[in-house]
Amino acid sequence: MRGPLAILVLVAVSGCTAERREAPAGAAEAGLPAAEPLRELAASLEAPPLPAFDARRAAGLARLSLACVEREYPHKPGVVFAGGDEVLPPREMHPAFFGCFDWHSAVHGHWSLVRVLKLFPESEQAPEIRASLDRRLRPEIIAREVELFDAPHRRLFERPYGWAWLLRLQAELETWDDPDGRRFAEALRPLASRLGSLLVDYARILSVPVRAGTHNSTAYAFTHALDYARAVGDAELERALAARSRDYFLEDRDCPGGWEPSGEDFVSPCLVQADLMRRVLSGEEFAGWLEGFLPDIAAPALEPLRRPPTVLDPEDPRVGHLIGLSLQRAASYLGVAGALPAGDARRDLFEKLAAIHADHGLGLMDVSGYGGEHWLASFAIYLLSGAGPHAPPPARGDRRTD
Repeated sequence: MRGPLAILVLVAVSGCTAERREAPAGAAEAGLPAAEPLRELAASLEAPPLPAFDARRAAGLARLSLACVEREYPHKPGVVFAGGDEVLPPREMHPAFFGCFDWHSAVHGHWSLVRVLKLFPESEQAPEIRASLDRRLRPEIIAREVELFDAPHRRLFERPYGWAWLLRLQAELETWDDPDGRRFAEALRPLASRLGSLLVDYARILSVPVRAGTHNSTAYAFTHALDYARAVGDAELERALAARSRDYFLEDRDCPGGWEPSGEDFVSPCLVQADLMRRVLSGEEFAGWLEGFLPDIAAPALEPLRRPPTVLDPEDPRVGHLIGLSLQRAASYLGVAGALPAGDARRDLFEKLAAIHADHGLGLMDVSGYGGEHWLASFAIYLLSGAGPHAPPPARGDRRTD
């Protein structure tokens, strides 16, 4: 969104009333915020419709991932080397995920291809996508990837962001009713099992969560890992992650959304935490928790959380993270909105904010250069295909009050 419309949206958001009005009778008991300021703010926002994830859009995004999953250079290793003999070209060091600039981007580039192929199996790109995946998702190749995490000095490699996206990829494969999908899932399963175990071990020793807006975010990793655990029926992993999420975040109040974003964020610390907790808490419990965590979401102090970030140089690989932040915020806003009860005034507001952020992020993707193209397609597909926003809440039996 650019030009007069963008200015109108920003003025409308920043000009909302600073007064916090009294909640209607019964709202406090129900854990709901005062509705009228939220409705007024939502009504003042001019939001474009969220784009449909149709075959044309899917093909355009898939082209970005196809262009990078086999592009070896430029490459950022991120590996600890114990000696000179360990320094190898990316294609030899991790032969499945050597492209897309770094390991984690290659992983979620593969996820993007699988997601598009599942949803549009008859597309013109389908044969090319299948062939591309088949070249790397093979048992002998994945065995080399598993070896990467055998050495003690490499067990921190891609923790936790890359691990989480690998689990997302595995979940996509495990839920794909397709002969190639089943074959790819079997090949990748040893690596997913290893990284799932490492994530549990990591959560066990992490005394407090990492609340960063970049790769180290605990909440962001847990959202992907929880979805994986539920998709494959890994009850042990699900229980461990849900329990630690409660340990880390259940008592949090007044998230400082007015401080967001930091200059190189691609994850919103406040919104991703809410997006995680709607996977952990059910119904009224989540609605009440959110009111304590993001109270008075319509207030001017939280305007930076509602406004898409300013991106002064889309081609700078780190400043360009802010493009992804708009897409991640949009996905979180949608997911949180869907978890709130019918009649909660936050739903309409969050859906409009999601559309505004999506429009902003998608509008900048084409001018981001390879610094953005190697990863932004995954964030766009995650949002537009509903992979994140439609993640299910916990089952009734998962609810805990202890």
